[in-house]
Amino acid sequence: MADNFLERKRDDYEARKQAWLRKKKHQKQIRRRDIQKFDNEFL
Repeated sequence: MADNFLERKRDDYEARKQAWLRKKKHQKQIRRRDIQKFDNEFL
């Protein structure tokens, strides 16, 4: 039962992690706009 069990689980985890990172890398990233803060001259 113990032959390469942990190694297989680790390899599966690493493969899933790499697939997730590749998918994450190619997604559109939401960029936050910088809101300019005005001085008190408009208040």
